[in-house]
Order: sequence, then structure tokens, then C-alpha cells
Amino acid sequence: MRWVCIVFPQLALDGAQRVHPEPDQPLALLAGTPQRRVLQTVNAAARALGLRPGQSLTAAHALAKSFACVEYDPLEIERLQQFLAAWAYRFSSQVSLYYPRALLFEIESSLGLFGPWPQFEARLRKELTELGFRHRIVAAPNPAAARVLANLYDGLAVADDGALMQALAPLPIDRAGLEPQAATALSRMGLRTLAQVQALPRHTLARRFEASLLKHLDALSGQRPLALAFYQPPDQFDARIELNFDVQSHQALLFPLRRLTGDLSAFLCGRDSGVQRFDLHLEHAQAPDSVIKVGLLSAEREPLMLFELARGRLEQVQVTSPVRGLRLMAEDLPVFVPQRHDLFDDRPQQTLPWEQLRERLRARLGDEAVQGLRFHADHRPECAWQANTDSRSCPTLNKVRRPGWLLLEPTLLAEQGVQILMGPERIESGWWDGADIRRDYYLVQTRAGQQGWAYRIVGQSDGLWLQGWFA
Repeated sequence: MRWVCIVFPQLALDGAQRVHPEPDQPLALLAGTPQRRVLQTVNAAARALGLRPGQSLTAAHALAKSFACVEYDPLEIERLQQFLAAWAYRFSSQVSLYYPRALLFEIESSLGLFGPWPQFEARLRKELTELGFRHRIVAAPNPAAARVLANLYDGLAVADDGALMQALAPLPIDRAGLEPQAATALSRMGLRTLAQVQALPRHTLARRFEASLLKHLDALSGQRPLALAFYQPPDQFDARIELNFDVQSHQALLFPLRRLTGDLSAFLCGRDSGVQRFDLHLEHAQAPDSVIKVGLLSAEREPLMLFELARGRLEQVQVTSPVRGLRLMAEDLPVFVPQRHDLFDDRPQQTLPWEQLRERLRARLGDEAVQGLRFHADHRPECAWQANTDSRSCPTLNKVRRPGWLLLEPTLLAEQGVQILMGPERIESGWWDGADIRRDYYLVQTRAGQQGWAYRIVGQSDGLWLQGWFA
């Protein structure tokens, strides 16, 4: 088997920057007591100003005035790890969060689907970069070795056990994943690399150290498997972005909205689902949440599509109170059925599929503004169709021929030069609602070659009445 470990060295900082409208501006995460606030971590722009982790907030303000501050939240790190596990679930069913700030998943069975490892690795990096997470990726024959090698390497791929022992040998003691007390004791004994530790007799190590040391060494070599608990995706999506300032315009809400819909798309791809309806909550400081319901006629998961639909609904809402946070909740997650496309599709690349165009029009114009037509169980032509706003299947007329264009009002047809091709077909219906009809219908053709649908009223001789044209 082959395992991949993805380490996120600055997960908390990435989580703050990816929801910040200006991620390149100086940013610091704060921790500590209210009496003494300290900088937990800083981004590159803040470091260029002289700010350093561990500095007090007072000292930081003495060096620079213009930098943003975000509260360090351990619960947010847990939520980000769960989100990343949901993202990785699309590539493997064996995804684990065994190590903090890292993902483990088995890829041996996935290479046939996603291509050879260099191609697969490039896809992982591309998607993580688009999601806004810095990372290091290592592939190895077992998960413990992959995690330890990720401490020093990025992009390393170890193919077999022989190459694995060569890759593990030069690892420094303090980067080999050992417990701190054991690593300190081994360093005091003059041991500097993992190869020197592995060369010692096992009974000597067993006598001087706890059993966990040998268990870790066996896990690194693949002789002892790790008992991993695998991730199971939840049945709903719930994500929230807290804004650091009051927002009263739609434009300022578009950036966090794009991030939320992108995260929803990644979550849906991971569990091979779509979304048909979700709620967008605008959180206010002094008022109840404004809830915007977004509904689709069919399940979707394309990030741009979800963003455009949510944006269209958002722009129809008047923001009457300052917004402090944005929350997206989706509970209805049906199975996603991809659209079928022709192999030789001659449509322009900019042409939207009908389903996506329909949803965008509904989001912009309203649900009732975009309607379709469906057959109705009634023999009277003017009553045999009705408007519908859903995508449910409707009955079809397979054995009878009906015109594609019905006139608003039947018109008297001059019978000179009109040829009757088929008929009569008698229709008698409507006695129950007071609109009883008795008509004989004919398929006719004019001198110009147009084919129409005309009728005579039974018992009357006032000529043919044209009711519709065939395409």
C-alpha cells in the first residue's frame, strides 16, 4: 500500500487569511489572557514589519500600527481539519486525522482513477492552493513514515520499503516523531540520526526506554500498523465566516460568500453529492438573522454556479442592519448525477447548458418568472398544457400528432386552396366544467406548404377554424 501525508504548517493562519478580503496585508493571530495579549503567529507581510510570534500586542503596536488582528481559535482549527478531510474523501475512502494539522489517506487504489502519482500530486497541490492552504506532501509505504518524512521533505515519494529505510536513516532525532523525553535522552547519549537509533540492539532500547519507542520504530518501518480511525463525512454542511467589521452593502459580502460556496462545492465533491437547497444566514448584532433560502430545480455542485445563484438571491434582499457574520447551511444533499454531454459537442465554449442558464434566470428574476410547459390530462387543445416551475417529468404524447404553436384565439380559415391531409379526429370533452366542445379536427396544408391544425364544430357549417401551426 501507499499512503500520502499532507501537512499544513500554518493551518490557523491560512484559515484566517482565506476569509480575509485582503490576505496580503499584515495579519496577526492573537492569544493569551486579556491582561497580556501576545501574537500567536503572523503572516509574511506582518513579519516584514518586524512583528514576531510571542511578542506582546503592546510591543507590536509600538513597531507598527497598521496590521489586522484575528483571535486564535483552536475550535476553528478542528473545523478546518474536518473540512480538509471532507475534501480528501473524494480521493480515498481511507482518510484519517490521526495526526494534528495533517491528513493521511491511502492512494494505492486511487492511482488507477486519478493517474500516476506525479499527475495525482499536481492535482492535490492545485486544489489546495485554490482553497487557500499551504502544505507539504509526502508519499510513503506506510502512514507513520509518511508523517515523519513530511517534517523535512516536500514532494518526496518513496516507492518501496528498501527506499523507505534509506529515506528515514538521515532524519534528525528531534524530527523523527519520538516522544520529547525519549528524543532528549537519545541526544544526550550522542545519537543524532534515526539510523543510529535503529542500529542499537532492541533489548537495550527495551531496557532503557518505554515500550512506545520500539512501537514507533516498528511503525516507521512498516512492521507495526497504526490503528487509524477513518473519517466519515457528515450528512450536512454548516460553515460560518465572522466578519471583523460591520457590513451594510452586498458588494462587501461577495468575498466571504464566494469562499463559503467554494467550500460547499469541495465538501459535496468529497461525498459525491449535490445540493438542491441551502440557507444563507446574515448574522446581525442587534437583530435576528436574515435567512435567505436558495433553491434549485436539480442537484448542483459547481462552485461558480452555486456562487452565482446565492449572489442573485442575496442581491434581492435589502440589508437593513449591519452584518457581523455569514453562515451557510445545507441539509438536503442528494446524490449528484452529472450531466451527459455529446462527444462531439459543437456548441461554443461560452455557451451555458440549459440547466445552469435556467437556474441563473430564476435567481435573478425570481422563481415565478421562469416557467416551463407540460402536458395536462385534457383532450381540449387549449386546456392540454399548463405552466410549471419544477423539473419533474411530465407525460408525453407519443401516438398523436399535435401542433407546436397554438394560436391565442382560433381564426377562420379560407378554404380556397387548403388541402386536407388527415382527419377528421373528433374531440368531445369539457361537459363537467361548462366548456363543452364537439369538434372534428383536420391536418391541413396551405398553398405555401404550411401545415396547420383546423377544426369544424359538429353540427355547424361555418367553415374551418385554424387553431395551430406545425413546426
